[in-house]
Amino acid sequence: MTKFSCLIITPRRKAAGLEWSVRLRLQVLRFSFVAKRPFTFPLPASNKLRGLIGKNLWDRGDDTYGRFFMPSQANGPSGLSDPPRPFVLRAAHLDGLHVPEGGAFHFDLHLFDLRRSWTDVLAEALKLMVVATLEEVTVREPFAIELDRPQEEVRKASARFLTPMELKTRGGLAEKPEFGILAARVRDRISTLSQLYGDGPLPIDFAAFGERAARIEMTRCEIQRVEAERRSGRTGQTHSLGGFVGEADYAGDLTEFMPYLVGAQWTGVGRQTSWGKGAIALQGSLL
Repeated sequence: MTKFSCLIITPRRKAAGLEWSVRLRLQVLRFSFVAKRPFTFPLPASNKLRGLIGKNLWDRGDDTYGRFFMPSQANGPSGLSDPPRPFVLRAAHLDGLHVPEGGAFHFDLHLFDLRRSWTDVLAEALKLMVVATLEEVTVREPFAIELDRPQEEVRKASARFLTPMELKTRGGLAEKPEFGILAARVRDRISTLSQLYGDGPLPIDFAAFGERAARIEMTRCEIQRVEAERRSGRTGQTHSLGGFVGEADYAGDLTEFMPYLVGAQWTGVGRQTSWGKGAIALQGSLL
């Protein structure tokens, strides 16, 4: 099992005493396989993989499925009816891929619940894959992204929406990824993950953060709607996995928001991120 170096987070001393920086903590697992026979991944591949993990955890007959796939909201943020799962899948490179017999493939899982070691549990579930053999689990040491670390000024940034994204607003779903909406959903997601699985909710002024984000201008938007759906093997219900993909450019004082966007590259943003939706990549210009 290969391991990578750990990013060490050290406490910083402020006037009021010793205080930890605002941060997002996570771990990355990579599962590598060899195909037993030829097969083709569906669209999206992440839905098939998530279903496989879910079924095998459900079959264990203990609390593992509930803790990993249906986390309790008893201690979660007020009003949150559907707490985020403690993971996201990254398998878009497998969408529609035909794998020959003996062919190798992999996918990544970003894990946010570091209170318990999930590696062995997930490996046991994935060993039950009918069409492929689990060859290796690569574990990256837990690391953290500091959200309030001082940095150089950023005035321009570009975001790529790699997998279908849906962003909630007061009026429903956003038609475009206006920066104020995007930044607010990233802020909320990171804070909720931290509250449920990490160090606690972000100690920031949410309203002021949102007001500053709303002043950022979207200077280019090239997106398109894509459709996809999933069918639950347990309930038989069909759910949409669609959303927009594409690119957008932003301009303004982006400095404080860049660490959050970096974090969003690991967490995803928007609805149904555990299915692989809402994957984002960004580029920034320092001035």
